[in-house]
Amino acid sequence: MEKIIFFCLVIPILVFVLYLGGNAIMKGMSAKNTNKESEDGQDNGDTFKDETKISDEIEKLNKLLKDGILTQEEFEKAKKKLLDN
Repeated sequence: MEKIIFFCLVIPILVFVLYLGGNAIMKGMSAKNTNKESEDGQDNGDTFKDETKISDEIEKLNKLLKDGILTQEEFEKAKKKLLDN
């Protein structure tokens, strides 16, 4: 009788522990693959974002130049600073 009670308690607990372990392993592998994919695409995306950011800043400077807020010298200095970084 004691053995039946023992096995009725131990087997479900053992199955639950195995389920949790398998679930944790699968989540870890999924996260690793997602991280690897994001690292692979990161180089190309960052370069494009940086170039877009620089061109947007130059457009803003050009608008300030056309509006008369900046002089030609100030525009050239700011543009050179953006392109050097």
